[in-house]
Amino acid sequence: MTPPILSVTKLRTSFYNDGAWTPVIRDISFDIAPKTTVAIVGESGSGKSMTALSIMRLLPGGNSKVEGNITLAGRSLLDLPEREMRNVRGNEIAMIFQEPMTSLNPSLTIGFQIAEALMRHRNMSLTQAEAEVIRLLDRVRIPSAKSRANDYPHRLSGGMRQRVMIAMALACKPKLLIADEPTTALDVTIQAQILELIRDLQDEDGMAVLFITHDMGVVAEIADRTIVMLRGDVVESGDTADIFANPQHAYTRSLLSAVPKLGSMIGKTRPLRFPLVDQQTGIAAEPPEGIDTVEATKPILEVKNLTKYFDIRKGVLRGLAGRVHAVENVSFNIYPGETLALVGESGCGKSTTGRSIVRLTAPTSGSIRLAGDDILNIEKSSFRDMRKRMQMIFQDPYASLNPRMRIGESIAEPMIAHGTETPKRARERVSELLKSVGMSGDVYDRYPHEFSGGQRQRICIARALSLGPQLIIADEAVSALDVSIKAQVINLMLDLQERLKLAFLFISHDMAVVERISHRVAVMYLGEIVEIGTRASVFGNPQHPYTRRLLSAVPMADPSRRAGKKRLVNDELKSPIRAVDYQVPIRQFKQVGPDHMVQEWGAEWG
Repeated sequence: MTPPILSVTKLRTSFYNDGAWTPVIRDISFDIAPKTTVAIVGESGSGKSMTALSIMRLLPGGNSKVEGNITLAGRSLLDLPEREMRNVRGNEIAMIFQEPMTSLNPSLTIGFQIAEALMRHRNMSLTQAEAEVIRLLDRVRIPSAKSRANDYPHRLSGGMRQRVMIAMALACKPKLLIADEPTTALDVTIQAQILELIRDLQDEDGMAVLFITHDMGVVAEIADRTIVMLRGDVVESGDTADIFANPQHAYTRSLLSAVPKLGSMIGKTRPLRFPLVDQQTGIAAEPPEGIDTVEATKPILEVKNLTKYFDIRKGVLRGLAGRVHAVENVSFNIYPGETLALVGESGCGKSTTGRSIVRLTAPTSGSIRLAGDDILNIEKSSFRDMRKRMQMIFQDPYASLNPRMRIGESIAEPMIAHGTETPKRARERVSELLKSVGMSGDVYDRYPHEFSGGQRQRICIARALSLGPQLIIADEAVSALDVSIKAQVINLMLDLQERLKLAFLFISHDMAVVERISHRVAVMYLGEIVEIGTRASVFGNPQHPYTRRLLSAVPMADPSRRAGKKRLVNDELKSPIRAVDYQVPIRQFKQVGPDHMVQEWGAEWG
């Protein structure tokens, strides 16, 4: 039997607080063999990342304590002096973090940052290191590696930056790679490419991988063995296929039930709430379906030929050098009580479309009507009243809330500013709104940092509802949430839609969630809608090659289907930057079914 690369026995990590040691990880044990991947899964606060930091000995020395035994290729890491441990980090153990932009130095080229590790750990000269950098960038499939080595991090997409982090991690040929949520913030196609890349490199080098995530779909794609953590304890562990086929612990069953499964909506005409499983009993309540689109002769929102360009100016005189064609001739309607999902990869123009509708950015051309009223040509003084009828929920709830304001004040502020409620009545209304989103009204005086991510998103939804809107634009509103919290927030949105007949523009790159929540779907690519139709028709009969590519990249929460999955084309989303004299081609659409239109495509899609 092959000896393990990493062996962890009875790992216990504690922090000193209020005169006592408080354990946050309790008696964890596992092994990782060469060429195998062990996934640690669980929600935020379960101890996943703390386990990785304990292995790397990256916790603060004064108030933390790591006990147990951690051996790497037979050598005890906890007994090493700090000087020797520094040689282990980056050399024998490498780590990839969730957000590559915060892990890369923005003032240094990516090539130099990788070369620095090679010179430090492998004693290479600068010339040798530069040649090795190009080989590593080629290996992680970064096109034009020689020229891209001189780029700064901000010039690369999120997927490319994550590839740079993988190249840096692999530079010293580590025995163990720790990947801490490396794909959470990435688009579904880029995520699939990164997972493929890690598997390929693992096979080539015999590397062991510790993969930390809360996404059970990703676990099914990559892990040989799985460890499920809850509040610092291991509640279940075993072969990934066995855990998915026959989960024993109620918490594991709750995680698996909250994973949106592509294809689960076949035969259903309406959105469907997630079944919420009791973490103590493992019993799931059968969810009711959402509402049909409210029968209405007039749409609540009409968008026609919406276009948004951003000018690029260069030189001393700031001459016009080009334009970013962020949104190009986009048209759609949304009816009361309906959810239209706008999907596509980062940079396709989804968020710019949403921000243009609420006039957070000024469109270049086109028309937008809310209940028949022209939004773009209305006076600013009148638009203030119109803005009450449409609200926006953003991806990061913490960034959306003022950290110095009590959450009750944040929710009451729009009502007082618009004069819809007196300060006294506003406080009563805040309590009603908090209860409507499943929170207690007595949290009025607490601050944003005192709440979890899911609770903060509920607070943002309560604030969005405070002015009684007809339309809510949800811009990646659930993408940063844990799977069970995501399910709760989506169920809440469907409840509110049913009760208040709200219309949603749901902006997302998560196709499995979109299938669950939407009535209709519009697929965007490079600023244009390439396919639009009912949810059943777009998911059941996708026509455009880009739509099919998005759907094929969705992780399947079924390890048994891993082997038969096709490899992806590793293309990055093309640049939307155009020359000043660029002429927008005339697009032709064809109808392929009732309320299902697709843009005709050329030879570039095959």
